[in-house]
Amino acid sequence: MSGAQPLEGMRVVYAGTPEFAAVALRALLAAGALVPLVLTQPDRPAGRGMRLLPGAVKQVALQHALPVVQPRGLRLDGRWADDAALAREALRQARPDVMVVAAYGLILPQWVLDLPYMGCVNIHASLLPRWRGAAPIQRAIEAGDAITGVSIMRMEVGLDTGPVYRMEDIAIDADDTAATLHDKLAALGAHLLPEVLDDMRRDVAEPTAQSNDGITYAGKLDKAESWLDWTQPATLLARRVRAFNPAPGTQTTLDGQMVKVLAATAVLDAGKAAPGVVVSIDARGIVVACGTGALALERLQKAGGKPLEVPVFLQGHPLTIGTMFGVTVL
Repeated sequence: MSGAQPLEGMRVVYAGTPEFAAVALRALLAAGALVPLVLTQPDRPAGRGMRLLPGAVKQVALQHALPVVQPRGLRLDGRWADDAALAREALRQARPDVMVVAAYGLILPQWVLDLPYMGCVNIHASLLPRWRGAAPIQRAIEAGDAITGVSIMRMEVGLDTGPVYRMEDIAIDADDTAATLHDKLAALGAHLLPEVLDDMRRDVAEPTAQSNDGITYAGKLDKAESWLDWTQPATLLARRVRAFNPAPGTQTTLDGQMVKVLAATAVLDAGKAAPGVVVSIDARGIVVACGTGALALERLQKAGGKPLEVPVFLQGHPLTIGTMFGVTVL
């Protein structure tokens, strides 16, 4: 791809909501794309005051004076049919060459997919067909994958089933959390997207059908999964702590009170202690026996408290060997 403005004049409708999508929107604008319309989720309550706050994509759109619509649904025969009808009219008036979708949060019905003459393109944070679905970043870490990546694909009605224009992989580092891996993948997607759109405009983009082998699904994160089950292997629990950081987080109970586990590392030797029992307290942290191995808790947060490294946590909450971390869900 050459030239300072490779997408100059290309009409790109953009649909996305969180920071992952905002990074690519900024890249599109920097590449000279004309964005006549942005679709994003309705503002959500957040913070202590639960004020309605715009998502990251809307914030970028407002900074660049881009038109924004926020339908609650896109099905013309669904609960939010009025919203869908307004969105359809806005899309028609936008006259897009192509629509780009990244972490939007709504399923696109066929009428949306058919509207741009070049189709709809999705930025997906996995190496398809592995980890189709809602939480590919978290599930890749949780499963212990060594690599992941970004796929730029042509959208179909099926869930992440479309043919892929470009795919590029990156390593998952041993200390990657969902937050750090998110940032790497967002940057990679933002890099690949203008190149794919440039190829599409020059009619040299040739998507490849996904393999029927190796299909996995990244199910939406369930709050119930955030409770650590000490009977599971320590390696799995350590990966889950990283995968669920920053949200929904992982937690356990101590003396009947909820404690968030913000950082932890798997260690091999737990002796013969029962799962959930503290077997040592040392430079590694608070070492807790698991079904296999042990988990060294390194950073904790009690309800209503601040995140604390274990040495500081222990100053206010002294523990002894044999203390039991519970599995009771409050």
